Order: sequence, then structure tokens, then C-alpha cells
Amino acid sequence: MIKNLFERNEGKTLEFKENLKPLPNILRTAVAFANTAGGTLVLGVRDKTKEIIGVKNALDEEERIASIFSDNISPTLVPEIRIVTWRDRELIMINIPHLIGPFYIKSEGPEKGVYVRLGSTNRRAGTELIAGIQRLAVNTFFDEQPCTEVNSEAVDFRAASEYFSRISRKLTMSARRSLGLIVTHSGREFPSRGAILLFGKERRAIFPDAVIRCARFSGQTTGRFIDQTEIDEYLPGAVESAIAFIERHTYREADIGRVYRKDIYEYPPSAIREALINAVVHSDYSIGGMNIKVAIFDDRIEITSPGMLPFGMTIEAAVSGVSRLRNRVIGRVFRELGLIEQWGSGIGRMIAACQDAGLQPPIFEEIGTSFRVTIYSRRITKTKRGPQWQDRLIQYLQENTEISTSSAARLWQVSDRTARTRLRQLVLKGVLAEIGTSPRDPRRVYILKEGIVY
Repeated sequence: MIKNLFERNEGKTLEFKENLKPLPNILRTAVAFANTAGGTLVLGVRDKTKEIIGVKNALDEEERIASIFSDNISPTLVPEIRIVTWRDRELIMINIPHLIGPFYIKSEGPEKGVYVRLGSTNRRAGTELIAGIQRLAVNTFFDEQPCTEVNSEAVDFRAASEYFSRISRKLTMSARRSLGLIVTHSGREFPSRGAILLFGKERRAIFPDAVIRCARFSGQTTGRFIDQTEIDEYLPGAVESAIAFIERHTYREADIGRVYRKDIYEYPPSAIREALINAVVHSDYSIGGMNIKVAIFDDRIEITSPGMLPFGMTIEAAVSGVSRLRNRVIGRVFRELGLIEQWGSGIGRMIAACQDAGLQPPIFEEIGTSFRVTIYSRRITKTKRGPQWQDRLIQYLQENTEISTSSAARLWQVSDRTARTRLRQLVLKGVLAEIGTSPRDPRRVYILKEGIVY
């Protein structure tokens, strides 16, 4: 259990602390975990060095934690608290589930005391994030809500019908209602926000940021533009226009065989398409001032969309195929139009497409309140392996889970000093994690960090 935690870095669902000081930070972490995706808080570990120092009087501290949470957090938050012994030291593990909130710190109140987890930090939630948590509590979606500022004339149902005619389906009034394009509010029918986002005649008046900004940069940074455009179209067409922009600015080769010609793309078309569709379907359109962005560099494409993963979701869960829609109306329409094949399979198809093309695996990351997918070019080969001694160590750890300095010295047939230097290099590179009570701990061991694959 301890080794599994030390394989990971502090992040969205994990934090290490020496003790309960400072208490306000502990409370913010607990509230942020509960509101975002759950998490584990480990007491008795120095967060910067990961040295295991243990907790004195762990049983007393366990009772104190339960009282602190009960007295300072609302609604009532009941974590799972366990005492874990490692060698002669005791750690306290506080497992906090993701629950329907919003949870907040009582002394700060329900408007200022709500926190969410962004990476390894806690951030005070603004009105938009709090509204998102509240919608989750009543199982409603932003794009299902009525757009009472306009009437049904604000939706281009003629254009929508043309999209549906391509799949030989009529967009009847009953279909509009079942898809959530038309909703009832106070006895009247209004277009939903999703309908305006999808097919609104004047979408920008209501959602001024619902566009896709595309740019081709020179080199590997955003220092110099080669070309840029802003795509302001109905969402199904916007995906196709973004793909066309990417195709104009990436290369395609031809492998001509004896009978057939085979096109080889710089980026797998299916991976690009899935990334764009995911961005459009899962963007948080309630956040003002943020757009979907497509950035093309010499070595990669970055597709960034507004909004963290939906509350309760982690990147690990998303990669494993778990899916949670943020926009139910947009998702339904895209699925009816055949743009989405199966819920939760988009990320898996991106990974498979890159793997089949012999490319580096795509990277999925939350950056502040945005979600980014990075797909690497064929110009970039897979990550090069390290020196032979490093490969030998990684192979050993994949079979034996941990290694000490003396064992590493024997594996490499070098001195303990050389082994210690090499191990430290790999810790600094993020390949290994070290577990011990201090830098001089003779029983210190090293394990392979999560995500390192050879």
C-alpha cells in the first residue's frame, strides 16, 4: 500500500503532509478532494522529500481528525481514517470519497469556503464551479437548461434538419424534444442552451466564446504564427473545419505499392478526430473567456478545451474507459449524427491509433480549469531508452518492485557510491521514487514511478 502511494506524485487525488499543521490547509485539501474527485491525504510524510517521519500518538490524532472534520466542514464529511505501520513508524491515511456537495469550510461560508482540486493545489471555487457542483447534486446539465433569453426562432432548425437528413432521419418536433433541443420552462417551450450552442443563429450573442481557435506556429513554441483562424460554425461543421485546418498544415506522404497507394499522415486522422470531438462535446461552456484551442507545432498538436474533467473523474479513469458526459444535449446529437460511436471509447481510440502508427502515446492532462490532449508527430520518434544500466534497473524493478542501494550496486557491479549517484539521478529525472526515513536511512529503497513503461 505504501509503495503504491510513493509510486505517484502529489496531484489531484494525493497529498502528503507531516502533520495537521497548518490546519486550514488540511481542511481545504479535504474539502477540495470531496468536491472534485476524492483523494488520499497521508500524514507522517514530508511532502517535498517524501521522507517517512511518522505520526506520534496516532490513535489520539485519529480521533482529533474526525472531530476537526465534523466541527469545521459542512455538510458532514466522514472520511475513512486508517493507521498504517511502516517499519517502526505510524502513518495516518485519510481517504476522502468524492461526494455530492458542494462541501465548504464553515468559518468561510458556502460562498467563499468551497474549494476544488487543480493538480496538486487547492483553489477556491468561483460561482461557475460552484454552479457546476450544484448541477451535479440535482443531476442536471448546463446544456439542458432553457435559454429563456430567446425563442425557438433563434435556432436554425433547417440547418439542423440537413445534418439529420444525411443519416436519413427527420428532425421532427418530437425528436427535437427527445434530444433536449426544446425544453419546457414555466409552461412554455424554449430552446435549450445546447440547441443554441449546436445550431444557434446568433450563438456568439449568448456564448461569445463558443468558437474554435486554430493556429499553426513555427517551431515548438508559440513565439511566431504561420497561420491562424477562428472557426465560428454550428458545432458539427466546426469539427470538420478544424480537421481541414490541421490537414492544411500537416504533411501527408504516399506509400505506392505495386497495385495500391497508401497515404501516410503525419498524425493519425482518427486520433485527431476523436480529440476534436471530445473537446467539443466535453467543453465547459459555462466558463466565460475560454475557447477550444488547436495549436499545431513542428513536433505536436495540442487540443485544449475549457473545463477540468467532470467532477468525480480522474485522468486514470478516463483512460480506462470510464466516461461522464458534461453536455448531455450535445452528446446526444453527436451520437445521433454518428460522430460518437460509443461512450467512453474516444480516449482509448486515440491511444490505439497512435500506437498502431508507431507514435509516442498521447498525453492527457488537466491544466488549471482546462483539459489538454497532446498528440505527437511522426517526426518525433518514441522516447529513447536511457543508458544500458538504466534499462537493466528498470527491467529488474518491473520484476521485483523495489531495490536498495547495495542491491543496485551488485546488479550493476559498481561501488555503493556509484550506485547511490545513479539512483539519485533517476529520482531527479522522475523515473524512480525513494522510500525511507531520511537521506541517510540505510534501509532506503527505490521503486519505479507510476507510468514508466519500457
